[in-house]
Amino acid sequence: MNTMIAAFDTAYLLAQGADWGMRVLLALVTLFVGWKVAGWLGILVGKQLDKKGVDATIKPFICTLVATLVKVGVVVSAIETVGVQATSFAAIFAAMGLAIGMALSGTLQNFAGGVMLLLFRPFKVGDVIETQGFTGCVKEIQIFQTILLTPDNKMIHLPNGKVSNDSLVNYSTMPERRVDFSFGIGYGDDIDKAREVLQSVLGAQSAIITDQEGREPFIKVGELADSSVNFTVRVWVKAADFWDVHFTTIEAVKKAFDAEGISIPFPQQDVHMHQVQ
Repeated sequence: MNTMIAAFDTAYLLAQGADWGMRVLLALVTLFVGWKVAGWLGILVGKQLDKKGVDATIKPFICTLVATLVKVGVVVSAIETVGVQATSFAAIFAAMGLAIGMALSGTLQNFAGGVMLLLFRPFKVGDVIETQGFTGCVKEIQIFQTILLTPDNKMIHLPNGKVSNDSLVNYSTMPERRVDFSFGIGYGDDIDKAREVLQSVLGAQSAIITDQEGREPFIKVGELADSSVNFTVRVWVKAADFWDVHFTTIEAVKKAFDAEGISIPFPQQDVHMHQVQ
């Protein structure tokens, strides 16, 4: 009798083990295939958005969101395959809601920040912005982070929550920008001559706007400094020409001042010696 009971128990355990093993195997297969399908769907949605001409700023957000939702569904399906009912699964999450909410508070904030960025559009893909101490071109706006590409080709990942709640400078919004300079000459140099040289240098650059009202080049003596008379120079250019005009003008002014014998002084001090009898 005992032998029959033991044999029955062994057979039962083997049957249960085989059943659980099969369920776990199916759950793992579900996870593997589901993860692949989620990635494939993200790519497919991206291609469809391209065909529809959807803004490149929104596309990464939607693709990532679709893939994430599919992955969540795959996880739930895999758990149900093992034998945990959806109602029990929901009850477990309800019981752990407070802890999960606290743990994911930053992630949820980043998701909300991404939604706010897409709604209010302070910048778009391709814009050059400055935020969180970084300056770069916006490469992607994902559901949790914004990706910048710096001028020296570094990729910066910024949490959407902080980007949406902090101050931000967008250098690409306006079509025109002002370039500011300060050029110093010696106290013994001719101010009028220096002004004429500066006007000539600026007039030789086609990228500088000169024919629009309120956009004319500004050249005035701005400061009588310790060692120099400083000219404040301001010009307007197309946003794309900003850095080219900045560097070109500085070099051109130095060469023009040298050719005209106008000094560019450096900080100096005069020391007077008095002989004590």
